[in-house]
Amino acid sequence: MHPTIEKMQSVVASGDHTAIAPILAADVTFLPPTYWKTWTGRDAVAAVLGHVGQVFSDFRYRRVMGAGNDWALEFQCRIGEFDAVGVDLITLGDDGLIAHFEVVMRPHKSIGALRDAMNARVMQDPAFLKFKDALS
Repeated sequence: MHPTIEKMQSVVASGDHTAIAPILAADVTFLPPTYWKTWTGRDAVAAVLGHVGQVFSDFRYRRVMGAGNDWALEFQCRIGEFDAVGVDLITLGDDGLIAHFEVVMRPHKSIGALRDAMNARVMQDPAFLKFKDALS
């Protein structure tokens, strides 16, 4: 398994944006499951992922599939009272860092709970609010 993917498995659910940032490319793109916008840039994406790690509970990766630069990491978690299943679709750059990160999830109620929980957190975080311009 690629070392970046191994590292990702240990840090993504931690909610520690400082541990997540070093595995992200400077111009990483992130597509969340909660809305159709793309976050761009290491600091902005690390800030988003740091909050996600605080919203998810009982997070664990169930399966990891891939090789080379293309990976799919299936996960399960809870968001408040709701169970969720999702997949992190990862593309690594030639430097081995995460260049593209897309998350797909189900069921719909869980995605709504994630959106609500994330909005409640990030709108109170001045450090996060400075990254709103990272939305494409």
